[in-house]
Formats: sequence, C-alpha cells, structure tokens
Amino acid sequence: MIPAKLSTRRRLQTSATILTAALSSAAFAQSEPWRPLYHFTPAKNWMNDPNGMVYHDGEWHLFYQYNPFGDKWGHMSWGHAVSRDLLRWEHLPLALPEENGIMIFSGSAVMDEKNTSGFGKDGQPPIIAIYTAHTEKNQSQSLAFSIDRGRTWTKFSGNPVLDIGEKDFRDPKVIWHEPTKRWIMTVAWPMPRKVRFYASPDLKKWTHLSDFGPAGSVSGIWECPDLFPLAVEGEAGVQKWVLIVNVGSGAPATGSGGQYFIGDFDGTTFKTESLTADKEEGTVLADFEGADYGEWKATGNCFGTAPAHGVLGGQQSVEGFRGKGLVNTFLNGDNTKGTLTSPPFAVTKEWLNFLIGGGHKPGKACVNLRVGDKIVRTATGRATELLHPEAWSVKEWRGQQAVIEIVDDITGDWGHINADHFTLADSPARGTGTAAWLDYGPDFYAGVTWSGAPDGRRILLGWMSNWQYANDVPTSPWRSAMSVPRELSLRRTPEGLHLVQRPVKEFDSMQTSASVMFTGTRTIAGLALAKPAAAGNTLDITTALTPDAAGNCELEVLADGTAATTIGVNTTTGVLYVDRTRSGRADFHPRFATRIEAPLHIAPHGEVKLRILVDACSVEVFADGGVTTLTALVLPPPGAKSVRITAAERVNEFKMRVLKGRNP
Repeated sequence: MIPAKLSTRRRLQTSATILTAALSSAAFAQSEPWRPLYHFTPAKNWMNDPNGMVYHDGEWHLFYQYNPFGDKWGHMSWGHAVSRDLLRWEHLPLALPEENGIMIFSGSAVMDEKNTSGFGKDGQPPIIAIYTAHTEKNQSQSLAFSIDRGRTWTKFSGNPVLDIGEKDFRDPKVIWHEPTKRWIMTVAWPMPRKVRFYASPDLKKWTHLSDFGPAGSVSGIWECPDLFPLAVEGEAGVQKWVLIVNVGSGAPATGSGGQYFIGDFDGTTFKTESLTADKEEGTVLADFEGADYGEWKATGNCFGTAPAHGVLGGQQSVEGFRGKGLVNTFLNGDNTKGTLTSPPFAVTKEWLNFLIGGGHKPGKACVNLRVGDKIVRTATGRATELLHPEAWSVKEWRGQQAVIEIVDDITGDWGHINADHFTLADSPARGTGTAAWLDYGPDFYAGVTWSGAPDGRRILLGWMSNWQYANDVPTSPWRSAMSVPRELSLRRTPEGLHLVQRPVKEFDSMQTSASVMFTGTRTIAGLALAKPAAAGNTLDITTALTPDAAGNCELEVLADGTAATTIGVNTTTGVLYVDRTRSGRADFHPRFATRIEAPLHIAPHGEVKLRILVDACSVEVFADGGVTTLTALVLPPPGAKSVRITAAERVNEFKMRVLKGRNP
C-alpha cells in the first residue's frame, strides 16, 4: 500500500532530462544559488547514500536514499535517475517506497543475465535490487526485481532473503564471482565493526562464508561496503581486490568518511595486504615503555611524570599503541597543555615512523619534527583515540641533527594528542590494522561503485555531505548532492598500493563558456589569473606549480572581496589542504568552518600538480594524479567567482574551463 502523499508525489515527478537538476532561468539561479551544475541533486527534498548503481542497455542507473516527504532524513525510500553519459540525468518516479512500516535502506543492484533468480520473463533478464528492510527492531536483506529497464519494481514475496535477527545489519553489495560461479553478498555488521560475506546460487538463498574485521578505522560504525577486483596500473595481468568500508565517524576530517583495504578474495575469504605486522627493522628512538620519559623534556601540565598506560580518566577507549606505554596528553582532561621534546638525534635513515591519535588540531595538538630552528614536518590526529601510523620522508636531512616535539597547546573538545613508537627506518611503516582513506575531505561518504560497467570500468560515486551537519546545510528545496563520478585504478607507489581516482572521461566533454590557459614558466607575485568575465563557480582547473622557498603553493577559488576558498600544498610539511574558514555561509554548524588537511608525499621543492573541480557548492581536489583526493562543501556568496594564485614560485601550467550552466 502506497500512502496518499506518496501517490501524489509519483504523479508530480517528471521524466524530463536535465543537466544534474539544473534549470537555466535567471530566477531559478537567484532562488537556488548553491544548486550545482554537474553534480547530481534531487529536484527537491532529502537525499543521502547512492544505492543500486547498475549499468544496463546503455543506461547508468542511480538509485539513492530519498525522503519523498521532506528535506531532512526520514521515510527512507529509493529515488531513481538514469543517464547515458554520467552528466545529464533523467529523473524517474520513486523506485522502492517505504511502506507497511518498512524503510528501504541502502543496497545494490545487479543484472541477472543468466536468470539465476527465475524472475526474468520472455527472455528478458531481470534487474535485481538487493536492499536492507529496516524496522525499529530489525534490519534484514530483501529483493525486488524489474523486467522493464528499472521503470517498475516488484518486491519478492519471499522477503527477507537474509535475516540474522540483528538490529544493525545492513547495506548489501552483491557481485557475481565468476571463478566460483555464484553470487557474493558483502554486508555491513556495524556495531562489531565487521563485514560479512555470503554466497548464493540464485540471489534468494544465502550461505554465510566468512567475516572481515575489526580492522583499520574502528572508532565509527561500519556501513556501505563494496568489494571488487581492480587492475594494477602498468602491471599486465595483475589485479587485486578492493574492499571499501564507510565509517560513521572518526574519518580524517572528523565525522563520516570512507576507508579501503587492498588484498585478495578467493570466493570465501578476504585477506588484506595492509594487515601485515609492523616490521621491527630500524632504530627505535622512543617506545615509552619505561617508568619515566627518560631524556625527553616535558613542560606544562599535560604529561605527568611517566607515560600513560592506555586510557586516562574520563577518556574513550585508546587503541593502536605499541606495548603498554604511550604519550597521552588527556591528563586531567582536555584542559591541560604542554610540550614534550626529544633529545637531539642524528637522522640516519630515510623515514621517521610513529603512531599518532587524538585531536585533529593542526599546529595545536600535533607532533613536529624540528631541524635547526624550523619545523619541517608536522602531523595531527583524526579526532579519534585510535592511533594510526604516520611516515615522514626525512632523507633530505640525513646526517643532520633533529628533535621531535609532541605539542598540546589547546584546550577544549579534542584538545589532546596521543603518540607512540618513534622509529628511524629504511621504509615507511605499514602498521597492523591500518587502512587507507577514499577521501580526506569531510564531504565524501557512502562511496560505492557501479556494477556491470562496460569495458571493465570501475566507477565510484559518493554522497557529498557529512553526518555531523547533513540535516542542517541551508539549501532549498533540495538537500545534498553526489560527488562527480570517479574512475578507479590501482597504482604501486613507494608506500605501497594506492587506489587512484580520476573524474570520469565523460566529464571532459562538458561544454565551456570561457577558458584560461597558458604553459611555460611564469614567475608570479599574487598573479590574478581570471578576470570576472573568465571566472565562475563551475570550473575545471588543472595546474602545475613550483612551490616558493617555504614550500607553499596556494590558490583561491570562489573568491570575492571578502570570501574565498583556499586550496594549497606545503611540500615542506607534506600537507594538502582546503581552508573553508572564510568560504561563505558557515553559521549553521560549528564544525563547518574548518581547514581540512591530507598527507601528500612530494619532494620539498618538487612540482605540485592538482586538478580542482569547483561547482556552486563544492570543491573536489585530485592530487598526485588522483592518489589523494579531498572533497568539501562550500557555500560562497553569489558574487564569489574569482580565481587567483596567492603563493608559488612559478606557474608551469594553468588550464581552466568555465563550464556552461545556469550560473555562468
């Protein structure tokens, strides 16, 4: 039974093709200044996780978590849109509505080409949607099928097809595993921080195979997993399996985010390469296992007389440190300060490895490496008590004297730092339980990939928001957008295998209304690159910069006389950042106006290459050829459209396309 309101909503929806929910009238542009041009948004109401993404018969299907009745989370159903180029989307009627007290939570969709389910008809294979049926007391996995290209859906009379009696057990991602000739389902088990693997011959009867986890980031609940094989760039015939696990909190920029593991899947068990034990090779500078700090000198009142042995009074569980001792500045809570400084040591190897956790307070709660009178490397926590491995390349200071500083110069929420096991080594650390992040920005969550993509492509899409403030972002009548679709590959680097993300090739065909381009070396001093007529808020920027003497490269986008979003790299400290503290509207949530950082391994004066996608309400940065990405929402004032470089020694290349749309 469909509620009366929902029936009305179905009648009101149209199937008109629009460019990512953009209308071209000036009145519309004025009433919705942050409606993006080339990022998908619903025509109205609330949207979150991408669901059921499947390619069939020339169409990219995008389903998504949708509230038909309002612009905040609730009444979860599956909205639906299709595209033939991943740029222009046709909105279709609601696909799977909430009904009979059951919400339709996240899931996936597959083409059952061999009709293993028996739902096909007249030679037409069905599209099968696998979703979580949610009630207040239980989450189970159910099916629906379509034999008319996803335009209408029938829920399986035998639902649920998988129910283990858990309140939190959700987000099934199903793939066909050719070596074992069966379907594999990966499901999130949020509270234990695990994913579970199941197998089925027909999508209706499922057998438990194995579990993976806890591992990697465990401070937040686990959600929205994905499992798929991916080729390694430049290595013919070599592929690995990637397991994506999104986390509800504890991501690098605080709040929600996505992590990934790389390993092997044999049809039953996933084993990740990133869970190998730490190597003990190298010179240990400090492990904090003694009765005091030894020759390390403490100031202030946050260290006490000896290393901590885990949790201090009133603190959350502290995990990920080595042995029994660590530095933990939560002594007497977040209201104490101080600095712990190592004795001078000679840099004898190429890497300095250590473990770090605690507050995400760059420059205030941090670990610094000081050579002479300069801080040459710095790191901060991720707003989680879980210590993660950090690796600094220090080969350029080999033979010089250095000191390590553990700094707590801030009070209040997350005003503390955890640190342990400082080691000089010949290679970067790969710690037990470590995972990599899909995106270091605050606004990339629930990232999953399309099934059935042609030509072996693997394309990722994420929800461009954060659960800390998603319900409060002041857009209307719609709320939330998706990221740009990203093509995936694997690349082997000195630090190991990394997931590489690039905007899909279709994006290059976007029409432009203006462009700025030059090549060759140009010395700059605050060079303004774009006059108002050649700027805008829908941009595709590619640039290569040589940093200044301090290692800085920096540019501003969406700028006017007072507002700007700053994107920069400091090659000395190895940091990529987006600063939205003065980007525009930020008063709706205290955690929005932030500077967001990501680690970036570039030689101290090496060339910095960035691709930056700017839309009316977002910035997506692709660095190091897509190894590092950073996505952030921004809400600039209407006239903020200028672009300028504010720090660099030379501009070696600069290309900017102003993309056509309703906000030229």
